[in-house]
Amino acid sequence: MKVTDMLGAAQDSITVRRVFGEPYEKDGTTIITAARVAGGGGGGGGHDSSDQEGEGAGFGLHARPAGAYVIRNGQVRWEPAIDLNRILAVVGIVAVAYLLSRPRTIRARATLS
Repeated sequence: MKVTDMLGAAQDSITVRRVFGEPYEKDGTTIITAARVAGGGGGGGGHDSSDQEGEGAGFGLHARPAGAYVIRNGQVRWEPAIDLNRILAVVGIVAVAYLLSRPRTIRARATLS
């Protein structure tokens, strides 16, 4: 892929349409979804001693749900998306850290007594 082609594809990928979804209306309530979007890319080119040229490029995009704007009766309310997997992972890490540090704490208290 040529660097100019990659830049064009990246520009098409990072737009407001990736962050905000199309408004959805039902029973007088409008919902507009939103996401956190991050991307990055790079590319380069060069030639070797025998005058062979080459170039390459890469691009990555990551998106996660952030929440939704709920519009009802002229009032706008933000409803955050809850990532249950992330919450469980953090709770698990804290529990493991506690369980691993507990024997050290018990030994430290025993030596102080």
